[in-house]
Order: sequence, then C-alpha cells, then structure tokens
Amino acid sequence: MNVFLLCLGAVTLALALTAAILLIGGNRTIGRLSDVAPALRAAVKVSIIVAARNEEEKVEAALLSLLSQDYPDFEIVVVDDRSTDRTAAILDRLGRDHPGLHVIHLRELPPGWLGKNYALYAGSEQAQGELLLFTDADVVMEPTTLSRAVAQLQDRELDHLTLAPQAIMPNALLDLFVGAFMVFFSIYARPWKARDPKSRAHIGIGAFNLVRREAYRAAGTHRAIRMRPDDDLKLGKLIKQAGGRQDILNGRGMIRVRWYASFAELIDGLMKNTFAGLEYSVAAVVLTSAAQLLFNVWPFAAVFVTSGPTRLLNLAVVALIVAICFEAARFSGNRRWLGILFPLATLLFVYIVWRSMVVTLASGGITWRGTHYKLAELRANRI
Repeated sequence: MNVFLLCLGAVTLALALTAAILLIGGNRTIGRLSDVAPALRAAVKVSIIVAARNEEEKVEAALLSLLSQDYPDFEIVVVDDRSTDRTAAILDRLGRDHPGLHVIHLRELPPGWLGKNYALYAGSEQAQGELLLFTDADVVMEPTTLSRAVAQLQDRELDHLTLAPQAIMPNALLDLFVGAFMVFFSIYARPWKARDPKSRAHIGIGAFNLVRREAYRAAGTHRAIRMRPDDDLKLGKLIKQAGGRQDILNGRGMIRVRWYASFAELIDGLMKNTFAGLEYSVAAVVLTSAAQLLFNVWPFAAVFVTSGPTRLLNLAVVALIVAICFEAARFSGNRRWLGILFPLATLLFVYIVWRSMVVTLASGGITWRGTHYKLAELRANRI
C-alpha cells in the first residue's frame, strides 16, 4: 500500500505540475479588455441580443448598461421568453422610453428547443447588425465595453470574441466555489488555445459572445445547438469547426454578473450543465469524479495521514494546487486565500455532478426555468 501511495503521489505531482504550467502560462497570454483602446476601423452595426425569462430583479440594470454603451451604431433586441413575473412589463416600459430597444415577446416554445436557445435564435432572426452580440439578462457592462470589443475583433480579424466576466458573489464561500470552478473550467477548456487554428480547443461564454453574422450562419446558428444547455461553449465549438477565428479576453472591470445568491441557487443552476458537459455519460461521471477525488482531495488528506517521501510529494502537490488557485483568483478577481479550501470546493463540484446525473436520469430529462426537456432529445443533440 505504501508503494502504491508513493506512486500515486508521484503521478499526482506530475499532473499538478503540468496543470500549473498550462494554466498559469495560458492565463498570462489572455489579454484584458480594459487594455484595448476603443479605436474602431469602421463602426459596423451591432445587434445586442438578450434572452430574458423571469429576470425582474436584474434585467433593468443590465439593459440600462447596454443602452449606455458609447458605440456609435447598435441596436438591442431583447426577447422575453415566456416570463411569468414582471419582466415583460419592465421590457415594454423600457422599450417605450428607448427607441433603440426592440422587445419581442414569445408566448410558446416550439418543440425540440430549449427556451433560452430559441429566444436567442428568434432575436438573431430580427437583428439587423453585421455583428451579433449574445448576452444574458443579468450582465452589466461598462460604457466602453462594446467599443473595445469591436475594436479588438476588427484589429485581430476575428470571427468570434468572448469575454470572461467578473463574477460578483455575495459571500466568501460562494466566491471559493467560483474560484474552483474557474480552475476546473480552464483546465477542461484551455481557453488560451482557442485562438490557435491548429488546436481543437474552443471557447464561448454566455455573458458575452460577439460573432460576425456570416460566421454565426456558417456554424449553423442556434438551430445546431437547439437542445444544448451548454449552448455558449458549443456555439464556440461550432464556429471553430467552421473555420472561424476566435479569441477570449479577460473582462474584469468591464463586464460583471451577479452569478448566484446562495448555494441552493448555485447547485440548481449548475445541475443543468454538468451532466450535459459530460455528454450524459454515466461512465464519464464515474471517471471524472474518481479523478477529482484522487488528484484534488486526497493530496490534502495525505499530508496528514502519510509520512516520509509520500508526504513530501503530496505537500508539493498541495503547494501547486494552491498556486493554481491563486492564479485563477488573480485572473478572475476572486479571493486568493480561498485556494487552501480547494478540496471542499472539489467535493461540492463532485456532488453537483452526481446529483445532476441522478436527477436527470430519474426524471428522464432536465427542468430549466419551469420547462421540462426530455433526455432523449437532449442526448440526440450531440456536438
């Protein structure tokens, strides 16, 4: 057993060192939107497309921030996705006060579509812009955000630019999980490789996906991902596969979103995506969970329950994991010291993955914002 633990420690150290080199080195190659000068080659028309369902608490602040953009030629197409709260009334009032805000009300959801995906597609069908910006109804942007983003897209001759928003969390524990989630996502997606046309890595973040209309159509539009809960990331994949040039910038200080107000809300929100991200595969859940426990939780415990070279190896692993978390926190603006609680965040993540799988299989699908979607249809839309 001691030999096994020693070998496990050596393997874990090699993996942690590789992850640290990739993530720390990769993150340092991602530029910041705030460093981009808002100098445009040409002010092409931009259509900002927002899907909103039951967002009465957040949608007005988000839309007012969009209306305050200093970009010279843009429109906002906001799609009310069958809201049952005051969202529709708020949108109608804002539409009357601001001529550049066009409101679409959806009363029914066509078969074979997720609500948000259809809302974004419906908005794109009404949009007039050469560039399409897909964003969420709870995202707040600094006034120069759009000008800087379009300038970057034009300067780098991109087809797709996405921004990593600053996630505003109500307390330290939720901030901890966001930091850990950023680590998991970054190692999984390798967003810094999205700009490399030779790499299969791709990126897309729902808070800010700026796309050339022709690239969006070449990728198949949202029709190609109509049943994907992870539509933002998969849109990036389709654009990359279609030959589009894409990149990501750090939007810290320029774009922010209040992600979740409580752990219950966080668990409920992530459950729709985690099993989908593993392509609804039970085997993938089992293997991923085992890897998370072995490589992200066990080293912290091993520091206290092992001795000699095994302890030293695991101590080195813990130091590397903490360094990775510090880097992720630097990038996203989360609390850096929370890296020492990384194993607790890992356990929560494993719990969410398993709960997502069990609930999805038991109910025969996912329930998202009041609508149930069948598992067979979700699995059929494989990207």
